[in-house]
Amino acid sequence: MATILDGKAIAAQVRLEVKAGVEAFKTQHGRVPGLHVVLAGDDGASQVYVRNKEKAAAEVGIAGEVHRLPTSVTEAQLLGLVRELNQTDSVDGILVQLPLPGGMASGAVLEAIDPKKDVDGFHPVNVGALWTGQPGLVPCTPRGCLRLLREAGAELKGASALVIGRSNIVGKPVAALLLAEHATVTVAHSRTKDLAARARAADVLIAAVGRAKMVQADWVKPGACVIDVGMNRDENAKLCGDVDFHAVKEIAGAITPVPGGVGPMTIAMLLENTLLAAKQRSA
Repeated sequence: MATILDGKAIAAQVRLEVKAGVEAFKTQHGRVPGLHVVLAGDDGASQVYVRNKEKAAAEVGIAGEVHRLPTSVTEAQLLGLVRELNQTDSVDGILVQLPLPGGMASGAVLEAIDPKKDVDGFHPVNVGALWTGQPGLVPCTPRGCLRLLREAGAELKGASALVIGRSNIVGKPVAALLLAEHATVTVAHSRTKDLAARARAADVLIAAVGRAKMVQADWVKPGACVIDVGMNRDENAKLCGDVDFHAVKEIAGAITPVPGGVGPMTIAMLLENTLLAAKQRSA
């Protein structure tokens, strides 16, 4: 039976660490870090996500504001707001909530954010820093995955790691983080040949492909550490991950549940990124 990695409890610990860091920052600099979120349009899920981020930031003492813009906002207006936030010294972190309304392309907006304030870690400058081992801001969900692996006591140095999924948000950056920890990393995806065989050889398995219960028990090496980033609905419309949790937990050494695993870590790491950005800007 695997150790169940309690993302809620670990995220709560991260928040306590950030709260202490915010208090120390305030003592040193006379202000608290500032996180500003840009929410354009009326996407229901985005509004829930932003409310959760706003509440979490307030709980750890981070200041900030949510800039709510109408669905009719133009790209020029959005870019103007981002430039204004870039130039505001009290703003340490800028997050533009996706998706943007009206099919507006996100690339130009995300690239307009000052890389030093890019707490999502999506700016090409931060992506390049991650892959070249330079200091920068790293996407929140991959950072959360690494914290979970550390909490599990996973030995990453020399380990065989398989990442199923190649997105810019999770798959690619988590692969870069694992490489930095001296793991031997394979990035696979839904079209990879002999995927089950590759998975069975992995000491660390990160599933971020977006297919409900794709990873079955016979895909998993006994004792492997399994991190499930997926968020899907099963045949009964219940939340589930990319891993068949109930079957795989009998094989794995450690595993994250869905919900309650990686999800809570993402907002916790956003708070940590905001504190890190404030420290780096004030150094």
